[in-house]
Amino acid sequence: MRILRVGEPSFLSWLEEVRLRGKYIESRVESEVAAIIQDVRERGDEALLEYTEKWDGFAPSSLEELIISSGELERAFHSLSTELQGALQEAARRIRRFHEAQLERSWFLYDLQGSILGQKVTPIERVGAYVPSGRASYPSSLLMNVIPAKVAGVKEVIVCSPSPLGSVNEALMGAAYIAGVERMFRVGGAQAIAAMAYGTRLIPPVDKIVGPGNVYVATAKRMVFGVVDIDMIAGPTEIVVLADEDAYARYVAADLLSQAEHDVLASSVLVTTSSSLAREVAKEIDTMLEDLATGDTARQALDRYGGIVICSTLKDGVDVVNRIAPEHLEILTKDPWSVLPLIHHAGAIFLGPYSPGPMGDYAAGPNHVLPTGGRARFSSPLGVRDFLKYSSVVSLSRETFMSLRDRAVTLAYWEGLPAHAKALEVRE
Repeated sequence: MRILRVGEPSFLSWLEEVRLRGKYIESRVESEVAAIIQDVRERGDEALLEYTEKWDGFAPSSLEELIISSGELERAFHSLSTELQGALQEAARRIRRFHEAQLERSWFLYDLQGSILGQKVTPIERVGAYVPSGRASYPSSLLMNVIPAKVAGVKEVIVCSPSPLGSVNEALMGAAYIAGVERMFRVGGAQAIAAMAYGTRLIPPVDKIVGPGNVYVATAKRMVFGVVDIDMIAGPTEIVVLADEDAYARYVAADLLSQAEHDVLASSVLVTTSSSLAREVAKEIDTMLEDLATGDTARQALDRYGGIVICSTLKDGVDVVNRIAPEHLEILTKDPWSVLPLIHHAGAIFLGPYSPGPMGDYAAGPNHVLPTGGRARFSSPLGVRDFLKYSSVVSLSRETFMSLRDRAVTLAYWEGLPAHAKALEVRE
């Protein structure tokens, strides 16, 4: 891993490269994705069957073969090892408990004149979750996307997942069973996003699409936004570890590799005030890479977008963190809680040596669907609020109305909207 120092020209150019990584890829597939979306809009299920055969090597003889029944989900769950069943159930329990604490209720304000102002909270009616299957299958992501929707009160959650050679990962189906998925389909890629956005005879249109996917899926989600809502545009994963001399080099190295193994575009960064820790971490990474099954991917990611940034002070390190606005941030300092108030931009923050990022990926409870690519500057992790709508409620008494009417009429005429003013003036 390259070692950089804050303020040097090489640091600034590296920082820009890390922030922009992967953003050019979507533009390369835009025309292809747009054609797929239009094809699904025009030909519906016929297009889904053709794309399933083309991309998954699976030629269903009928639409019904694209449906994964509730019975299949249950059988898949029971086919899993007892150990995996228990792990998924415990993760689901903790995810559900955390997100139940996010629930919001409708509320109302009353005044002595008999007026009521409030906010009505209503769940989205139907949500579609996209879940990759095949080489990259993540049952934890299914739990993270579906459970908050169920906690929010969404009436129906459907899942689309690709089916290489007709097979969907058993653990994914088992997780869908645990999460209470109503319907699941063997449909993947941009065509699945188009189907959920516009609807076909097989797949009903949804109100919101969530879930990770490859560049085709991410681009399709961006293109259908507005027809439906989406969770976020997910980019390559990233982690920043902010550490001082008290941190354990072995822990830091392992945590950096935990994200680097995802993707050659992943970014793993150590920001530290300790030159000796920087050297030790670099050595530990080299040692761990020798026996890591995903070492080739991790090595490419570290060489391209990894880095060790040495800062003079912890305050300088915090400034670097806030500039990167990372998806995952670990604070491994002597007193991490004193650093927490200084962090303004991060998707998920992990404090102390026994709160590593991978625990957040699986079993801690908070959602692992996090903003990437610096979007933590303005967005948040997926949560219950993403599946709720908020309606303002206004019920004014005559007394309150008359006390406000002249003010509102003044503003209406000033804005050049006389009909607005008239709607107020006709009431006495």
